[in-house]
Amino acid sequence: MTAVREQTPPRPRPAPTSRRLRRAAGSAPPRPPGDGGGRGIWPYVLIAPAVLGTLYLLAYPLVRAVVISLQDFGLRQLILGDARFVGLDNYRTLLGDGRFWEVVRRTFLFMAVDVVLIMVLSTLVALMIERLGRFGRTAVLSALVLTWAMPVIAATTVFQWLFHSEFGIVNAVLTDLGFSSFERYAWFAHGPAAFAILVALVVWQSVPFAAITLYSALTTVPVELYESARLDGASGPRIFRSVTFPVVRPIFLLVLSLEVIWTFKAFVQIWVMTNGGPGDATTILPVYAVQTALSSQRYDLGSAASMVTVVLMSGVLVLYFRQMFRQEDELA
Repeated sequence: MTAVREQTPPRPRPAPTSRRLRRAAGSAPPRPPGDGGGRGIWPYVLIAPAVLGTLYLLAYPLVRAVVISLQDFGLRQLILGDARFVGLDNYRTLLGDGRFWEVVRRTFLFMAVDVVLIMVLSTLVALMIERLGRFGRTAVLSALVLTWAMPVIAATTVFQWLFHSEFGIVNAVLTDLGFSSFERYAWFAHGPAAFAILVALVVWQSVPFAAITLYSALTTVPVELYESARLDGASGPRIFRSVTFPVVRPIFLLVLSLEVIWTFKAFVQIWVMTNGGPGDATTILPVYAVQTALSSQRYDLGSAASMVTVVLMSGVLVLYFRQMFRQEDELA
């Protein structure tokens, strides 16, 4: 017998509903009543507290500092509030002070030494982490995070005790190694020594962030590029120069700009450790501004010095954004 299979007739497709017809025609579904398409006033009302708080915490102090820098504002004006505007006289006084320009030169020297050491050490640490195994990588990253998480005041206090003239472990170790001249050596009484200690402190605190960020950028480099370069006989430095650095250059420049800004405005470490001394050996612009405002009771000159610092840091940001936009144009 031959089995005859009955074919089930295909079910008729349902007629498209009005919603489907609207979607097919490209029209948007009807909005619920009261929906203004996100263009109502409520979104602005909801973000208004955050915007107002940000303006009060950031914009108001900046505007207030600008106003004070244009006034004759000393201790009397701080108490009585009868400050008068003097225009740019404070800036003329500041720019005509030889000590101010010496502080500016020292600030750029401090920034340059710190940034060069931070970027070199951070790059080397990031490359080392990339080549470690899982256990070694975890140990090094954990140590970097713990170092980064240490409060600035605590780290500064530790460095003060390390280089203490009588109880410091550095003097004890150097004396035991035969350097008898370092017995009870007063590190913070000598300008170059205090400057070097502050550089070491800032570098020690800044390397973890830069190294972790650069290591994250190194993980984005395709492995195939390394393999092709090795097959072509490229050496390690050539691979880094021709393969690794072009890929991580945007992140490298970002870290470089951040480190320039952070070291340029370093204040807490210097103020806690040396107060800008001995003499002016460790005085940079932020410390100079506070010294002028508090010690001399010249809040107007201190505000003017702060505004000069802001202008110089803004120049660094402008240079970074120009470089970033130039790179985007090249990639486009």
